[in-house]
Amino acid sequence: MTDYLVNFTGLPWESPAPGIRHKLHRVDARVLRLVEYSREMVPHWCIKGHVGQIVAGSLEIEFGSGTQRFEAGNWLFIPPGPEHAHRAFVLGSVAIALFVEDA
Repeated sequence: MTDYLVNFTGLPWESPAPGIRHKLHRVDARVLRLVEYSREMVPHWCIKGHVGQIVAGSLEIEFGSGTQRFEAGNWLFIPPGPEHAHRAFVLGSVAIALFVEDA
């Protein structure tokens, strides 16, 4: 039987950049990514798409059209592409998000 339970507790943290660490659960071409952002994260423009939920803390995300605040419990859907370029700023000490992504 396939194990459908995702045990993030048992997965190691990886740090792709200063102020960002994540845990990845991969199944075929899909990834669940638990991400922790800290105030040490250097804000950077991103054109990747993101679908997920803010699990803890809050982020302020700047878009070309303005800034939007995302808090724990908020869902976000940012399409990919330069027209949706965005960069996030941590409000508080850390913010945690869970994203569903393509591998």
